[in-house]
Amino acid sequence: MKRWFLYGLAGWGLMGCSPVPDGILSQKEMQAVVEDMQIAEAMISSDRETYQDNAQKLALYESVFRKHHITRAEYDSSLVWYARNLDIYMRVYNMVTDGMEARIDALGDVQRVDMGGGRRDSVDIWPRRAYLTFSPDAPFNGTTFRIEPKESYPPGSTFVWGMQVWGIGKQLKRHPEIRLCVDQGDTTLVTHDRLTKDGFHQTTLRSIATKRIRRVYGYIRLESGDSYYKIYADSISLMRYNYRSTGFKQAQ
Repeated sequence: MKRWFLYGLAGWGLMGCSPVPDGILSQKEMQAVVEDMQIAEAMISSDRETYQDNAQKLALYESVFRKHHITRAEYDSSLVWYARNLDIYMRVYNMVTDGMEARIDALGDVQRVDMGGGRRDSVDIWPRRAYLTFSPDAPFNGTTFRIEPKESYPPGSTFVWGMQVWGIGKQLKRHPEIRLCVDQGDTTLVTHDRLTKDGFHQTTLRSIATKRIRRVYGYIRLESGDSYYKIYADSISLMRYNYRSTGFKQAQ
């Protein structure tokens, strides 16, 4: 994602906002900051070489705070207040999601072309948007992907599908299902997983060390039938690590 994109996506506001205490960001202000923070997270996920340590990540976050003329303390205090008033925060988050989806839909949900990147020890190859919302009203809850690099991925590559998930209640009878597949010619490796609780989730699939990888594909979906509010997945990434990569050991 281009760095200038961080500064181009705060335009629309929330209507009919309820008042908040002094010192807390209004719903409109919170929406704009959260939107830019999500873009910052996407930038970090898509360019891990640039943002490889905490100092660089913090500098990016500080640029968001400067843009909105707030401090980290004000942002953190607002997060705490909204966390205690979840209904209001969900209203803000829904507006953020709808607005960003509208912008992406206007561009078309086109999977990016993967150029291989076989020489790099690690690279995020996730081809879709970095967030996903599951709603009981949606005709289809989930997304599919298919990655066919111009140059086959090296043998032995490890793929780690990661995401931050929240909104999964104990009352759910069905859970979001993950399927990750690696095509190595005459062999296809498949792993299945489910999102059963809130928090950071990783699904890992190691390829065979003697065969090059022609494509990587899969899906995440939730079958309809349960009654729930909404489930959110964000900071979605699909990291490819070279065989015996040091970076993968750190990610485990």
